[in-house]
Amino acid sequence: MLIGELANEVGTTVRALRYYEQQGLLHPRRAPNGYREYDESKVAQVNNIRLLLSLGLTANDVRAFLPCLDQDIVDGPICPASARVIARKLTVVEERIAALEIVRQRLIEALAQPRRQTTRSTLT
Repeated sequence: MLIGELANEVGTTVRALRYYEQQGLLHPRRAPNGYREYDESKVAQVNNIRLLLSLGLTANDVRAFLPCLDQDIVDGPICPASARVIARKLTVVEERIAALEIVRQRLIEALAQPRRQTTRSTLT
């Protein structure tokens, strides 16, 4: 299938597919006329790439998954190389959550502060 057909099949854009190719995530065959040609296995690959990117992984992170992008990565086992990427990303997310919890608590305290002052001024 051609690039437009693959884009329609997986619900993405031609531009996204070209980006995946540019990043080394997708490798089409080239026809004699220079057109990109994709076989049916590329549908699963592109769906997996899109899934991984939606999880917050970068294109660079997704490269660790290249050996297993043909497989069902949702229900299948994690590739050993990709487990390190997922663990690293999880650590980053947990650190961000902790930092946001601190900000959240400070905002809650900031909102409570004026109420205390208002309450005190009405009592005097």
